[in-house]
Amino acid sequence: MTNPIADPIVEVPDTDAMSPLVHLESTPSGAVTVWINRPEKKNAFDGPTIAALREAFETLHGAEGVRIVFLRGVGGVFSAGADLDWMASAVEWSEDDNRDDALGLAHMLKALHDVPALTVALVEGPAFGGGAGLVAACDHALATADATFSFSEVKLGLTPATISPYVIAALGPRTTKLLFATGRLFDADAAWSYGLVDEVFDDAASLEAARDALVEEVILCAPGAIGDAKALVNDFADQKIDKGLIEESAKRIARRRISDEGQEGVRAFLARRKPAWSL
Repeated sequence: MTNPIADPIVEVPDTDAMSPLVHLESTPSGAVTVWINRPEKKNAFDGPTIAALREAFETLHGAEGVRIVFLRGVGGVFSAGADLDWMASAVEWSEDDNRDDALGLAHMLKALHDVPALTVALVEGPAFGGGAGLVAACDHALATADATFSFSEVKLGLTPATISPYVIAALGPRTTKLLFATGRLFDADAAWSYGLVDEVFDDAASLEAARDALVEEVILCAPGAIGDAKALVNDFADQKIDKGLIEESAKRIARRRISDEGQEGVRAFLARRKPAWSL
């Protein structure tokens, strides 16, 4: 079996060739960072930014060897949600135009949700509206103590429809109703208590240390197995434990046992050596 991390994990184009709105960084260990790069707009969304994020996430669907994907904003701000100029233009759109525009955000969030690697939001500063939706769509979220959050759409006479499936899954129906209906501003500690973030850190340096620690953990794990493990949760959550589910679970572990990674991992364990992907 060849070493799956011997070569660069993701073919990242030169900065000049990339969208100026979203940057990708990768390491040979299989860690990728997706940067939202609109610091002058507090990394707020508009149509082109949403399209660039979707393209970045879809690129990662087929990137072999990627184990973990971090999502963060340039300039110490995660995302202030919708860009005001973009919102102003939408006032004059028809319902069909608005539906087509909303589908762009919905597809982008689904592309993030479907990234096979473990996805982690690193939140500094505000994460409002769709920005908070990005946090919910990730598998894991870390925040600095100064991070703030809000689902403020109702204050504009709107609803957070496209992000709602991910927020409900992360927070549960009861808490989501409260936060959606009030549009309240809440801090990182409250976000932790609600389940929107998993850990809160004093400052950016502590956040970076936690990021590095996560990378060290996933280096020990097989990239393909990470994706299949995520798929188990996505596919089996809330399913009735019946004959069909039992049989499907057996099929999946059998498939893993005969896979290249499964064979290499077990043989390495029995030989008391490191598997190829952790060298």
